[in-house]
Amino acid sequence: MLELGRILSRATAKPFRAADLELEERPYLNDNGCVDFKPGDIENPHNWSTPRRWYVTVCSVLLVVNATFASSAVSGCFGSIAKEFGISIEAAGLTITLFLLGYCAGPLIFAPLSEFYGRRWIFYGTFSLYIVFNFLCAFAPNFGSLLVGRFLTGTFVSAPLSNSPGVLADLWGSVERGNAMAVFSSMVWVGPALGPVVGGFLELEKNWRWSFYVLLWLGGITAIPMLTIPETFGPVLLVHRARKIRQARIPGYETVKAPVEDGDRSLLGIYKVALTRPWIILFDTISFLCAIYMSVVYTLLYMLFSIYPIVFQERRGWNAGVGELPLIGSVIGSFIGAIIVWFDSKHKTKKIEKGVTLKPEDRLTLAIMGGVGFPLTMFWFAWTAEYSWIHWIVPTIAGVFLATSLMLIFVAYLNYLVDSYLTYAASAIAVNTVCRSACGAAAPLFTNYMFDALGIGGGGSLIGGVATVLAVIPFAFYKHGESIRKRSRFAPAGNRQPNNDEEEQPTKEAITVARHNDPPPILSETSSTMSDCGVDGSRSECWINRWMDTGD
Repeated sequence: MLELGRILSRATAKPFRAADLELEERPYLNDNGCVDFKPGDIENPHNWSTPRRWYVTVCSVLLVVNATFASSAVSGCFGSIAKEFGISIEAAGLTITLFLLGYCAGPLIFAPLSEFYGRRWIFYGTFSLYIVFNFLCAFAPNFGSLLVGRFLTGTFVSAPLSNSPGVLADLWGSVERGNAMAVFSSMVWVGPALGPVVGGFLELEKNWRWSFYVLLWLGGITAIPMLTIPETFGPVLLVHRARKIRQARIPGYETVKAPVEDGDRSLLGIYKVALTRPWIILFDTISFLCAIYMSVVYTLLYMLFSIYPIVFQERRGWNAGVGELPLIGSVIGSFIGAIIVWFDSKHKTKKIEKGVTLKPEDRLTLAIMGGVGFPLTMFWFAWTAEYSWIHWIVPTIAGVFLATSLMLIFVAYLNYLVDSYLTYAASAIAVNTVCRSACGAAAPLFTNYMFDALGIGGGGSLIGGVATVLAVIPFAFYKHGESIRKRSRFAPAGNRQPNNDEEEQPTKEAITVARHNDPPPILSETSSTMSDCGVDGSRSECWINRWMDTGD
């Protein structure tokens, strides 16, 4: 039972109990008198062993696979849904639309809760409810109950989807996080691509309910490693530590607090920021253009689940199962993108080791590659898919490199938002997630009409034309991004200069060079409010965060 307790309790990454440690040593406090992580603290998730951090990362990514696979699995079964309930194919597409609308709840509702209660309890509660409401979908007696079930499952599974990047930020430094983010982002593409393939073959032999049986099996298997995910959110770990110190009544430390306990840590205060700041940041130049670009990318991702059946089933006469197999090209393309991201991270690591200071705009090299590849591969796919006499492998290969391009854009802009907004990155990511999910939700409702009217070549060319216009954005940011950030209220480059008292503190540039492997001074890429101290609790970065807050 003791071992089980250690697995299900907060991780300490050491062979002794945290309570003993608190009593054996004098508690470490930062310059503000708050409980903090000391240098090299083994309770700091950033100091856990690499295998342990990768294990937690994989467990979190498995939750993401469930979320993304479930979003599209039903798309391969629209025919049997329409037949059983006597509705149109477009109406059956509402099962995806409502699921993606449920995604919007993640960054606005569950991410703030994760700041208050910690990551793992939100994972436990929401994923359990996701499994429960999948039973409603699997055994739905009518179409209305199926839609309700899909909306609720999308809402609850949005918590792991939106909080998993926060776990990556808790565990990994800024450069290392690029590799972990590549794994996360690849699952954002792999899950939706595999869903229609599985659903299509189930459509041939069974019916649409079997898609939900598969989701239940997958969710049940994933729930086992999910229960081993420890708490990774630094501020919550420090709250636990401060509480233990107060309970131990160590002389001189009877009233110590964690940094977040010094401010407004009420749910009302958290939600006040969570529901207002993202919409203000949305209209900041960088955030607004990134939201537009990523919304187009995400919309195309879910349009593909209607485009591929048109190309390979309607035009070429393939059945519902085989006709979805070319989507596996998207899986291959996402893995190619992840490999490119890995090499890019290695290259940036070497530059940092040589003393080169990187700017947020250095993240955009991947976006430039993807921005150029997006329209080229879209035109390639559209016009080779237009004519059925062209071998099927040609548009399938185009789909591989289209997925690679979209993956590079997705990863680059996520990292660029984080590095550009730092303290306010969570709000920027939150509103970006809401916008792209809402746009993706509309895709099943208009795609068939669009391609019936314009044809595959015409419809694909329209998308390619939009992608050509958007390709200017990463080039513009790469050249003028720094000056844009200087004019921003929220980007660090736009904050005021310190006063005379603050000049005695280390400069941000000095901290960046000295601590290049640490994460930016944010606590989560998807939570919506920030505390004053970074995850690692360094005193210099705490000061930088306060400087930024006062400059707002």
